[in-house]
Amino acid sequence: MQLTFCRLRTHQWCFLLFNLVLFHILLFGADLMEEYFLRALPTAYTDVNVLQAREEARKLDLSPMKDNISKAFVIVNSESCSDKEIFLLALVFSGAGNASRRQVVRETWANATHIHNYSILVLFLLGKPSEESTQLEILKEMETHPDLIQGVFPDAPENQTLKTFIAVEWIVTFCSQARFVLKIDEEVFVNVPALVEYLLNLRARNEDVYLGRVVLRESPDRDAQSRGFIPPQTYPEKYYPDYCGAEAFVVSQDVARKVFVASRGVPLSVPPGVFMGMCAKKVGVVPVHSSRFSGKRHIRFNRCCYKFLFTSFVESESLLLQEWEEISHGQDCTLLETYYGLVSCRVMTYLDGFKRLSVDALPGLGFSD
Repeated sequence: MQLTFCRLRTHQWCFLLFNLVLFHILLFGADLMEEYFLRALPTAYTDVNVLQAREEARKLDLSPMKDNISKAFVIVNSESCSDKEIFLLALVFSGAGNASRRQVVRETWANATHIHNYSILVLFLLGKPSEESTQLEILKEMETHPDLIQGVFPDAPENQTLKTFIAVEWIVTFCSQARFVLKIDEEVFVNVPALVEYLLNLRARNEDVYLGRVVLRESPDRDAQSRGFIPPQTYPEKYYPDYCGAEAFVVSQDVARKVFVASRGVPLSVPPGVFMGMCAKKVGVVPVHSSRFSGKRHIRFNRCCYKFLFTSFVESESLLLQEWEEISHGQDCTLLETYYGLVSCRVMTYLDGFKRLSVDALPGLGFSD
């Protein structure tokens, strides 16, 4: 007895095929379009200021200023990169009082020291806490885990752009041999093997790398009552330059040097991602988009999906531990499993987004308590 679906007529098969294609376009089309239109194109540098800044960055040598720069740190950890050939330096932006989160990061994605014989180094960058007891705990933590860098700036949300500048200054001063640098927030899971594999394939283009989830045509916050208010005298343009979301991005060592040179004259009052974008624009560096960076979104967990992505926002420590357990002990995924995983986590993430929108809409519909 023939199966019913085998008797489908041509127009019915076409209808099914059309819906299958449409489903995939809706699911992945936006990411594919972003990848295409935001791809990096060869750049010709003709602006004299850009050329001068790039040349200054090429000749930059801060080694004579190490002692003076060290004064900007409570814990400088200047020897952490010494005499090491580092392929990827991951600099995790961590809250001063978040020792438990740092430990979870160490036990999960940050436990890799080598990928394909390429060296990986993970360090945590902190500000200075307001309470002395927290500072004592940090010093004690440093005795057990010598992977901390601490600036003298107060640990506060409004200092995140200053923290970004301090990070760039530390990189070009004390870790200039790192080929690539990953700036990452502590709430973000990182698929280090997949990211390293991608960077290894950039052999033909290992300079001017500024990679992440690109934010386009974002307007400055002009609301004077908002914490993120940016007055026109600070930034007069209608839109910010394109930039990679500050949750996670990768730069090559030369870009870190160029950003440091370009940072003179760039206001620290703008958001940290915008700060990087403004500096990059001044030296002719174009941000490159990859949809494998999740930005601020938590991607619903699927083992094979997470083995393909670069990052996912995972705020819960217990959830990160649980997801890491499944990833690290699972087998490699086949092409079909990867495809199913990407479809599954994308659909479930969209559904999670709809749920959040529905919950946010409830107060306006009169369902609030």
